[in-house]
Amino acid sequence: MSTSTRVTGRFSGVGVGPGDPELITRKAARLIESADVVAYHAARGKQSNARRIAAELFPEGVIEEQLTYPVTTGTTDHPGGYAGVLAEFYEDAAQRLAEHLAAGRDVVLLAEGDPLFYGSYMYMHDRLAQRFPTEIVPGVPAFLAATATTASPLVRQTDVLTVLPGTLPESELARRLADTDGAIIMKLGRTFPAVRRALAAAGRLDHALYVERASMPEERWIPVCEVDEASVPYFSLIVVTGDSLNGRRSRESSEQAAAAAPTADGVEPAELLVVGLGPGPDGWLTPEVSAALADVDHVVGYAPYVNRVPQREGLVRHASGNTVEVDRAAFALKLAKRGERVAVVSGGDAGVFGMAAAVFEAAENPAYAGVSVRVLPGVSAVQAVAARAGAPVGADFAVMSLSDRLKPWKVVEKRLRSVAESDLVLAIYNPASRSRTEQVATARQVLLEHKSPETVVVVGRDVGRAEESLTVTTLGELDPATIDMKCLLIVGASSTRVSPAGVWTPRFVR
Repeated sequence: MSTSTRVTGRFSGVGVGPGDPELITRKAARLIESADVVAYHAARGKQSNARRIAAELFPEGVIEEQLTYPVTTGTTDHPGGYAGVLAEFYEDAAQRLAEHLAAGRDVVLLAEGDPLFYGSYMYMHDRLAQRFPTEIVPGVPAFLAATATTASPLVRQTDVLTVLPGTLPESELARRLADTDGAIIMKLGRTFPAVRRALAAAGRLDHALYVERASMPEERWIPVCEVDEASVPYFSLIVVTGDSLNGRRSRESSEQAAAAAPTADGVEPAELLVVGLGPGPDGWLTPEVSAALADVDHVVGYAPYVNRVPQREGLVRHASGNTVEVDRAAFALKLAKRGERVAVVSGGDAGVFGMAAAVFEAAENPAYAGVSVRVLPGVSAVQAVAARAGAPVGADFAVMSLSDRLKPWKVVEKRLRSVAESDLVLAIYNPASRSRTEQVATARQVLLEHKSPETVVVVGRDVGRAEESLTVTTLGELDPATIDMKCLLIVGASSTRVSPAGVWTPRFVR
């Protein structure tokens, strides 16, 4: 009995570049010229741009498969919405190509620019690459053609390049533009007005170049500030070169040098603000803090917290690591002494394991005697977790950090025992980290020396964020392996109860 092995066709994702047929690579050309089937995407009622670029290479008799998008915007009557209708389209398109491949035909799927850069090829790759031999041929991305068109060096030496979709929320786009060297903004069209506002907020508008249909016969480029926002096609992008940031960096360097210099005669020190941003959601940011952040010229803090401050024109951000609190505070005080309006930011409440104490510690230096410090409160993490659970801190409670970075572990243990012996509700910050994996287990054992295993424990993780979770367990059942730095624990008192309405601790003691 003989058997035969069926040979399938080869699937190739081929980048044809941004528009000029002469930018197609030799390898891409060879695969197109030898293909049995050439596939390409197209918008409904429009010709495929990828096909136009590569048409001269199509072999005689080649089978063409045009994959026509059912929609090109987020509006559709499909029950699954925009994502649902596209997922269905990609499944159908993949099945059409799979039939050719299964029949032994080599299929080349054309991709404008590069197949793996904001392209539709990837959705076919996800569905076909595990079933058929697959090859990917890179292509010249449109943004490289755009920088060549404008003769704009994009990034130099250690500059950082960020590629951003214009569909990002305006505030997020502005923040990222302010924090990078070179930038490319793709997917314009209807997003252009918001993108231009984000560029202005980031202080990058004057150095941003708009490029339309790069490398195509109709290409043109002008400064973004001169663009008519009513006539921006999808095939356009914005180039922000790394050189445009040199001025900002020079300004920041000058400000840091000024902060270290003696105060000039006649310059009044400014009040230094220390603000709490709350645990996460914008809705938990107080109006007082929002107003303060809208009025300062500098924001200083740990990078994730600085990133939460909306970027606007004229705002300079000074982000640093998580273990340099006093240095960060001293820098802010120096700026304030020079008369600069500065806000030091913390997550939650700045006075609860936040930057407030570090600022007051640094402010004891006589050099900052003339700088006044004002702390603006924020919603603390313990308040947020407690509110999600019910009212577990409705009676006397204590707050502790398990971090032993600034205090010996023996002090932590002594305080844990004291709180447990006093039968207080205990909120635990910083229960674990990558380098501290044993403390929470040790703390649990210490608490169990004085508390019942049935003591209620609330574990809040990422409260206020999309990944939020809340777990109600007991001290005996608490698994330390499930606790990380994103968690806050509330360990109840002997009177803490779990009811259908939630977790609560009575205000009375019998």
